[in-house]
Amino acid sequence: MWNNNKVTKSLGITYPIIQAGMAGGTTTPELIAAVSNAGGLGTLGAGYMRAEDMREVIKKIKKLTDQPFGVNLFIPEVSEISKDKIKKANELLRPYREELHVVEPEVKEVSTANYDKQVEVIIQEAIAVCSFTFGVPSKNIVQRLQKENIIVMGTATTVREAIINEECGVDMVVMQGSEAGGHRGTFSGSFSDSMIGTMSLVPQAADHVHIPVIAAGGIMDGRGVLAALTLGAQAVQMGTAFVTAVESGAKTQHIDAILESTEDQTVITSVFSGKPARGIQNDFIREIKPYEEDLPDYPIMNTLTTGIRSEAAKQNRPEWIHLWSGQSPRLSTRQHAAALLSDIVLQVENMISNR
Repeated sequence: MWNNNKVTKSLGITYPIIQAGMAGGTTTPELIAAVSNAGGLGTLGAGYMRAEDMREVIKKIKKLTDQPFGVNLFIPEVSEISKDKIKKANELLRPYREELHVVEPEVKEVSTANYDKQVEVIIQEAIAVCSFTFGVPSKNIVQRLQKENIIVMGTATTVREAIINEECGVDMVVMQGSEAGGHRGTFSGSFSDSMIGTMSLVPQAADHVHIPVIAAGGIMDGRGVLAALTLGAQAVQMGTAFVTAVESGAKTQHIDAILESTEDQTVITSVFSGKPARGIQNDFIREIKPYEEDLPDYPIMNTLTTGIRSEAAKQNRPEWIHLWSGQSPRLSTRQHAAALLSDIVLQVENMISNR
């Protein structure tokens, strides 16, 4: 059966469908629980969360489901704090801050302390799955998690990165194709050299690593799920499809933008965070793009634009907020997460029975 493989057995789920751990508030306890209760794997996007806050959200999720769910963490990235770049970026951002009445934020040194605490919470709360992006966890962390029977999931954008994940001991790896919305998970080499389509990336990775491969990027319905499984993936991870779910915590402007956009309106940009990410084109991207190469790296640029994006959403200015989306927005729907997952399962099973 299509839903009887290493991933479903290891994760204790009915269907090989994983809701991506999208950071920034999209993955509400209600969304995560709905996906897990429907037979998939819900995932908390905890990349930006303080460890203490993450624990509180985990407790809320546990009240809503007794099924397995995951937590996604960001591998800390330490960037050089260039005062010159920060000054130039603040000059570019001043008109937006003035119009929105936002103050200039303080840029602090990046610390790994919160990340270390997050890992401890994962262990203490006995989370079923811990996934990582923006790099690979240390072998020590991988082994500590596995010792507690926690499944460790990595992220890769090339076969080489998949091999690095396998060498570090992760249990399975998400292959993020170029169609994926949000931040690129590239950590080895240039992101531009890692823009490989999902359907090309998956079979090549499946042929070169022994751990299960999970397909991600542009998958929105049963057709995408079955195609990925046919090419060697043992599960799929879906992000954009769940951004527009009723239980999603995404901002209204973000949801509307996805539902109203087409495949030719998404672009890769680093103007919001300093890290390449796929989102729907808007004024902020167009206006800052000419200066993209001179902007501070992630996470510094992300800090500089956080207040602008937050206040722009409050003031209903979608032209100035990040609208992360994969390349298949035409396939997006507005329905409950459980109904979405049920529809996908039915589509897959109908296609299999009609072969």
